[in-house]
Amino acid sequence: MPAQPLELILARQFGDCLCIPFFLVDPEGNLLFYNEAAEGIFGLKFTDTGGMRVEEWTTVFKPTDSEGNLLAPEELPLVQTLTSRRPANGSFYIDNIKGERIKITVSSFPVEGRPNRYLGAIAMFWKSAT
Repeated sequence: MPAQPLELILARQFGDCLCIPFFLVDPEGNLLFYNEAAEGIFGLKFTDTGGMRVEEWTTVFKPTDSEGNLLAPEELPLVQTLTSRRPANGSFYIDNIKGERIKITVSSFPVEGRPNRYLGAIAMFWKSAT
C-alpha cells in the first residue's frame, strides 16, 4: 500500500484514541482503519481484516434494514459521504461476524487535506436502541 497523506495518518491516530467506534476510508471507499471500539461491534479485529475494498466491507459487516434485507452500498451514510463529499447520517443493522444483529447509528463526514485535496471519509457510530 502506498504511503498515506499526513492527514489520513493523523486521522487514524485520532480514531485509535477514541472510545467511540471509528471507521476510516480513502476516496474510493477502501477501508484504511477501524478502531478497537468498532472491533467490539463487528466482532472482528482490524489486524485480522486489514484494509478492504468497499465491495468487501459492505458485505463482511452485513448492513441490513429492519427486515434483514442487505443494504446496497449507496444506502450507507459513509458511501453517501464519499459520493457527495458532505456529511451524512442514518441508522441500520449490522449482522456481525459472531451472528449478532446490532442496530447502529452512523455519522460520517469527508476528510479534506490542503489545498482542497479530497482524502476520504470518517464514520463514527454507536449502538442504537432497537
